Amino acid sequence: MKIKSQRDFWSGVMFIAVGVGFAWGATNYSFGAAARPGPGYFPFGLGVLLAILGAIVLFKALTIESEGGDPIGNIAWKPLSIIVGAVAGFGVILPHLGMVASLPLLIFVAATAGDEFHWVEAGINAVVLTVFSWLIFIKGLSLTIPLWPKFITG
Repeated sequence: MKIKSQRDFWSGVMFIAVGVGFAWGATNYSFGAAARPGPGYFPFGLGVLLAILGAIVLFKALTIESEGGDPIGNIAWKPLSIIVGAVAGFGVILPHLGMVASLPLLIFVAATAGDEFHWVEAGINAVVLTVFSWLIFIKGLSLTIPLWPKFITG
């Protein structure tokens, strides 16, 4: 069997691997029921859907011809490392600086990974995403995520 699109082939393999990994990891948690889902319900379903999507993309890569085999280009290491570092940094500083400070910091640092960074656009994104995150996670779901930095709340 010939790979007709390298890009789609490796994307499909990655989606399947990540989906199966999440679905398998979710089996360690309680599933609950459809009316009252447990902590494993959503990650399992999402993992299965991701694996199915990966299988569809993989099937496409093996059946539909693409021009020139659609080769994989060079990996953009700088943006990749900036975004991974920003997300990891967010996880480290969230308990100390709270959502109000750490989420905009994450957004500004991650925005610098792109070729067209604009302070105003990043600021608007930071405000909107912080407000919606507060509404969803703290107000809506009642999660115990620190909102303000420790030096303010004591």
